[in-house]
Amino acid sequence: MLSRSAERLYWLARYMERTENIARLVSVHMNLLLDLPRGVEMGWQQLIRINASQKDFYERNKVINERNVTRFLLTDLSYSGSLFSSLSAARENIRTSRDLLPDEAWEQVNEMYLFAKNNLEAIASRRSRVLFVNEILKGCQRFAGLLSGYMSHNHPYRFIRLGKNLERADMTSRILDLASLLLADSRSDEMRQYETILWMNILKALNALLMYRLHVRSRINGDDVLNFLLLDINLPRSVGCCVTDIADCINKLPNHDALPEKLVELKAYVQAIDTRRTTQLQLRGILDDLQNKLGELHVQIAANWFLRAEAE
Repeated sequence: MLSRSAERLYWLARYMERTENIARLVSVHMNLLLDLPRGVEMGWQQLIRINASQKDFYERNKVINERNVTRFLLTDLSYSGSLFSSLSAARENIRTSRDLLPDEAWEQVNEMYLFAKNNLEAIASRRSRVLFVNEILKGCQRFAGLLSGYMSHNHPYRFIRLGKNLERADMTSRILDLASLLLADSRSDEMRQYETILWMNILKALNALLMYRLHVRSRINGDDVLNFLLLDINLPRSVGCCVTDIADCINKLPNHDALPEKLVELKAYVQAIDTRRTTQLQLRGILDDLQNKLGELHVQIAANWFLRAEAE
C-alpha cells in the first residue's frame, strides 16, 4: 500500500481514539463531581492536566470552570486537541482513504461530524452536554465495530490498530498520572476519605470497572488499580495490552526491521513497573518516561513507513 495511505489510516485511528477518550473523560468527570463534596481537590483543572494543555487553555481562558473547560475540550476549533478538532481531522483522513475502507465507516464518521457541528452550542447546558457526549461515544463504538467486522484484517487494518493502540496507551498513562495526586502524602484527609470513589472513576474513564471486579476480585485500592491498568495483557485499555498489540501489528507489517529492538525495550520497561515499591514521585517519573517512549516510538513509526514525520 502507498505510504501516504498508511499514514492517513494511522492518523484516522489516532484521531478517532482521541475523540472517544475526550468524550469519555468529560462524561466520567461530570459524574465524579456529583459524587464528591466541595473541597475535594478534583476540579476541572484535572482534565486540562491530563491532556497537558495548560498553556493552550490559558491562552484562551482566564478562569478554570466547568463551562470554559468543557467548551475548550469539546468544541474549541482553535485547539487542535479538542473533540471537534480531532473528529474533523478524522473525517478528513477517512474522506481521502475511502477506497481502503467500508462505505459504512465513512458514513459513520461523517454522521458524527455533522452531529457535532450542528450541536456545538448545545454543550452550554449540562443536560445537553451529557446527550452530546453519549452520542459521540456510541458513534465511536459503532465505527470500531464496523472496521472490526467488515474490514479485512490485512496491512491497512494493521496501521489502524497501530494508531489506535499507540493513542490509547498514551491516554491511559496520562490518566494514571492522576494517581500521583491520589497517592501524594500531602493529600487532604477529605481526599483520603473518598479515595475509593476516585479510583473507581479512573477505572470508569478507561471502561475497565467491570473487568477489574471480574479479574482482580478484591476491593478497589490504588496499587491493584495501577497494576491492572498498566500490566494486564488481556485488558484492551491497559498499557501492557496496547504495547503487545502494537508489537503484533509491527511484526506483521513489511520493512519493520528497525523497530523490534525498540519494542522489546518498551515491553521490558512496562513489565518492570512495580507500583507497590514506588513512591509518588517515582511513579510520576515512570509515567513521564513511558509517555516519552511512546512518543519516540511514534517518531520511529513515521520515519519507517510514512513519507514525512509530522508532529501532531
